[in-house]
Amino acid sequence: MDSRKISASAHVLLATVHVYWATGATWPAGDERSLSLTVLNMQVSFGPGVVLPLAALHLLLAGAVLTTARWRVSRLVVGGLVAGLTVRAAAGLVWIAGLVDTSTAFYWLNLFLYTPLCVALCVADLKLLRARRTLVPEFAR
Repeated sequence: MDSRKISASAHVLLATVHVYWATGATWPAGDERSLSLTVLNMQVSFGPGVVLPLAALHLLLAGAVLTTARWRVSRLVVGGLVAGLTVRAAAGLVWIAGLVDTSTAFYWLNLFLYTPLCVALCVADLKLLRARRTLVPEFAR
């Protein structure tokens, strides 16, 4: 499987999780408050009005990733995605350095899941943007 499909699949998976949460389900936590603290380290709504637009955004990002070799607007969207992932990864590193209570589920998920995945997606998406230059002839840009 190529890197475009892997990166796009990650966004489709995230969209699916957000749609799942829109149903009122709270996995991997027992209730919405615990879910919010586990995923974001703060209490926010996981209602449909919040998570469905995020699901739609992830589907848009998946489409942009898949079309970076063809469309300039897709490359711009993925460039924004890379910037956002860079900021999230940097914040994750700051949180790992001790700005978050180390006894929380969020701390450990951030350490072993959230931040490493943000870094991996960021690197993969950046490679897509760079690879595009060698895959598409100049006249097609």
